[in-house]
Amino acid sequence: MADEEENIEDTEYLEEEEGNEEEQEAEDEGKEAEEVEEAVDANMSALKEVQDKSFDEVRLPTDIVAEAQTVWQTFIGSSSSREAAGEAIYAALFDSAPSLQSLFKTPRSVMAMRFMNGLNSIIGVLGNSKELKITVETLGFQHLDLEVTVPRVVIFRDAIIDLFDMEMGSRFTSKAKLGFGAMLNYVGGAYIYIRREYAVRIKIINTSWKTANNKAADLMDQEDDEMAADLEAKEAEEGEEGEDGKQDKDDAMGAAEGKDLAQTSGEAGKSNDMRVPTTFNEMFLFNAAVMGFGSSTWMQLILDQFDNMVMNVANSYRLQEECDVLSLVLSKYKGNINLGEFKAVMLASLRSLVPKDWNSDHEVAWSWLWENVERMLKNLLGKPAVQERALERLIMSLTEDAVNYLRREVYKRFFALAPAGQDYFKQSTTRLYWIADKIVEMTLEIYRDPKKMVEDISALGLRHVGYAIPTEFFAPFVSGAVEVVRSMTTDDNAEDAFRWSLTLISKILVRTILEGSTIVMKAINTNNEKSLRKAISVAPRGKRSLELLNITVGTQSISPFYWAIESGSLVTAEAMIKDLLVIRADRDNYYYGCDDLFIRHPDVVQHLNQAAAGLLPTLFDGLVWRSRVAVNGQRRVNYYVKHLIQDTEGNFNEALEWLVDGNDPKIICHPVVVIFADLLWNRLASRFFLTGRCYYLCTLLVFITSQSILPHLNQGAETEMTRIVTFACRACIYVGSMGALLRAQVLSLRKDIKEGNFSQLGCLKIPEYLTHLSDITSLWLLLALVLMCSIEPIFWCMGSGADLFTSNCSATEATKEAYVTISMMAMFLYWGLLLDLTILSMRISAFFLVCGSVISELLLFLGGLAFLIIAFASSISVLNHTQAEFQGIPKGALSLMEIALGMFPTEQFESMQEEPTMLMAVSLFIIISLVFLLNLLVAQLNGAYQAIYDDMFGYARLTRGRVIVTTIRAIGAKRWKRFLQSLKLDEPMEFNEGDIGLAGGIQETEPSNANPTTVDMIKRFGGSTSPALQWPEEEGAADDDDDKFDRLEKVILRATKKMEGSKGGSKSGAGASSMGQSGASGGLRDRGKVPFEQLVFFVNFEQAGCFVTAKHSQAFPVPCFSKGSPDLIPEMTCSDGG
Repeated sequence: MADEEENIEDTEYLEEEEGNEEEQEAEDEGKEAEEVEEAVDANMSALKEVQDKSFDEVRLPTDIVAEAQTVWQTFIGSSSSREAAGEAIYAALFDSAPSLQSLFKTPRSVMAMRFMNGLNSIIGVLGNSKELKITVETLGFQHLDLEVTVPRVVIFRDAIIDLFDMEMGSRFTSKAKLGFGAMLNYVGGAYIYIRREYAVRIKIINTSWKTANNKAADLMDQEDDEMAADLEAKEAEEGEEGEDGKQDKDDAMGAAEGKDLAQTSGEAGKSNDMRVPTTFNEMFLFNAAVMGFGSSTWMQLILDQFDNMVMNVANSYRLQEECDVLSLVLSKYKGNINLGEFKAVMLASLRSLVPKDWNSDHEVAWSWLWENVERMLKNLLGKPAVQERALERLIMSLTEDAVNYLRREVYKRFFALAPAGQDYFKQSTTRLYWIADKIVEMTLEIYRDPKKMVEDISALGLRHVGYAIPTEFFAPFVSGAVEVVRSMTTDDNAEDAFRWSLTLISKILVRTILEGSTIVMKAINTNNEKSLRKAISVAPRGKRSLELLNITVGTQSISPFYWAIESGSLVTAEAMIKDLLVIRADRDNYYYGCDDLFIRHPDVVQHLNQAAAGLLPTLFDGLVWRSRVAVNGQRRVNYYVKHLIQDTEGNFNEALEWLVDGNDPKIICHPVVVIFADLLWNRLASRFFLTGRCYYLCTLLVFITSQSILPHLNQGAETEMTRIVTFACRACIYVGSMGALLRAQVLSLRKDIKEGNFSQLGCLKIPEYLTHLSDITSLWLLLALVLMCSIEPIFWCMGSGADLFTSNCSATEATKEAYVTISMMAMFLYWGLLLDLTILSMRISAFFLVCGSVISELLLFLGGLAFLIIAFASSISVLNHTQAEFQGIPKGALSLMEIALGMFPTEQFESMQEEPTMLMAVSLFIIISLVFLLNLLVAQLNGAYQAIYDDMFGYARLTRGRVIVTTIRAIGAKRWKRFLQSLKLDEPMEFNEGDIGLAGGIQETEPSNANPTTVDMIKRFGGSTSPALQWPEEEGAADDDDDKFDRLEKVILRATKKMEGSKGGSKSGAGASSMGQSGASGGLRDRGKVPFEQLVFFVNFEQAGCFVTAKHSQAFPVPCFSKGSPDLIPEMTCSDGG
């Protein structure tokens, strides 16, 4: 009993203790909640002003964050596009702060998108204090070159809040206003803090890294670098005064030791007579070997990514991403890793490469960089291997039902988190399931082969640039996928592994999309020429063509031009070709994108031929320059055909072959194609072609001599000389001609078999070379000569005791008839091979091709005639008649054929008069065959000729093009180089007298009335000639009638908004914002009264040449404008008669 009482007491004691613990935990949680609330309140009170003394994580109230994010999404949704929203923000900032307008140096469209993307990224993570700090820090590093001050932050903040107050009206609640104010104060203070604390360090790292790697300054950045250098010098002086302390002394001592070590390394290098390292990588490996770390191969793994880390030191997100990837790479290393050793070698190498500029500031800056990298790496080392095994176990354990559940739930939860994402997933369910499978596969593969996967993910991200998918959807997709995996496993390591790898993948994708989402790519997605012109107009003139041809993110690149073609945006693709191939000039340089286009895309002709053949004329038109000035009735014309004749390595370009394969008779007759094809033919290919055909011609003459001339000499009597000459001729045919034909056939067959070139003919596959008429003819001729050789009479008579080389003996009587028949067929085939000579003249070649094209009509006629002959012959044979010529079907068919050919004797018709039935049958045959069918043949031939007449020269040029390609491929490299040298394609050509222009073409003259040109095809501009500047706006480029009305409408709507705002705010539900209205409406079609109070309203309508100014306090009637009549300005009247 005593024991039971003790147990009961113990139980009661434990229960009391547990209750006390629960009460204590509840009290602790309440205290923590109170502390969080107090911290939030403290943050909100502090962020009522700009805080630039510190930069810490801040937590804003949940309701305020939600309200601010809702207002932001509503603002974007009310705009016609994200670009329009960015333009509104830009206009608000630009107009509200005239004193800051000098800072707006970046083109308007680019700057507007930067404002838009920056605010969107900040507001998107406003509820996550950690992510918010990283995002703001990254943006702050990007603003180091701007002098951000508290007054400027206030101006920026007030302008944004005023914009939302005016645009959103009552929807911009007090909580949203409070949230936006706190956010902008926090961001502005962070920019000031970061610039003050880190600007000098980051600029020191960037400049010294450039020096250490001998990186030449880019032509386009020279002027910016000079300005940055001046700013850096001033800031460095300020930084030196404030950087005192124990840490700097220690770093200085380390610098001295490092210098001694570097000197030792240099002496060792000299003593061994080694090549002096000139780049950081070379110096690092050299110092590592000297310092005894040569066996630490893990250093090479870090070295491979170190450049990316240094170049992105101001980008916290990118630096973290590089460290994440590096941790995966290092996890594959088997051995010990001491990151401190890398720092020692790094500093020693930098001291050696930057000896003149190196000081204690450099030591501090580089130590700070490596400490950040080392801290991030240490947090990750050891984890990837464990996570990889856990994730692999999870994926391998999934059943088919589990996989299907994963596929379904990923999208179900994603659409629940981001309903707007449904608009971007338009593929079938099976395709979406395949995408889900690939995502799961990628999460594991990035552990197994991180370097390869980073390349693949970057390439995938660049493809998503063209899909115009907002990056905001990646976060909810990751969250949804992680939730699904959490519900499928209890292994925390597997869940963490999946979350970490998928987050890393999404980071890489988002970064790639953001870096690759240029304004050119956005314009391509609209497929609007006007948008593309506006987007590319802001590019520096020295890089304008590259903006259209290349977007590079890391080691991956994408061509906006090719993407426009592949996505079907052919309108923008055509506009890009025109922009690339316009010659622009200032006083110093000519700018022409032809070289950039063909260097970036050597296969552009093939790509257009296959995917967008309609753009080929635009491409070739851009390769022609015609002078506006005619001299003596002749006009200069420059054809820039260098890249159509030779490739980048100086070999024969395949452009002509691609055009021939396209089989378009119109594009092959384009002047540019005619010029370079005739150039190749006349100066190079024709001689080699004639040389080859002369061989066949000589062979034909020998064959004619042996088969058709010698047998008929001396009235058919054989003489000894005749027999000898006949034998010699036939031996030449069998050895020379038959041997050459056999060799050519074997080589062609071997090539097609080796390359796998086969064509389908019914159910059979034949070598591709047999699809060409000349090759088929050669094959039949070879077979004919083989048969002739096998039954050659001279060979058969040699053992019969007859005269030497005779062909008349008893042994040949059985085969002689077959021999002469085959010989006749071979004669036809020889003549057929010589038909290639018709390409020497385009008219003859065109005539021959026309004959070949209409021969099908003749075959149809002969088929119909044969049917009639057989039908009537069999019918007439049924009759009881006395006509011997029609007795039986064979005789009747022969007689009817003679009638059709006009060979039937006329006297035979008189005997038919005695047999009326017979006469009627024959008469009916004559009417159908000779009257109807023959005239129908004439009509068909005429119609076929008319159809092919316009293209017959094109088909003739296609035939010649095939011969040119085949011939030039057989020409030696030396002769080809001599041909290129004779063209002088690298010498600049004159545009007009004394105006030395561009190289890479052929100059010709043409009659001045052939292609009248009244406008200079070169767009010339004055002003500064710096390649870093954009081209001035072209005259007439902004004179579009729609643009005038849109600008006028925007001015009126903006004035209306300001008026309504000054009277107490716009009415709720009044409609979309000014951008949305101007984007959606086609003009001002509704009359209304706009109150003007102390407002000067100024409208400049350029085309009409008039100005309207109004200033009064009464109502001003807004007229109704019509875009259809831009010349007419409606009368504007005021109530006071002004």
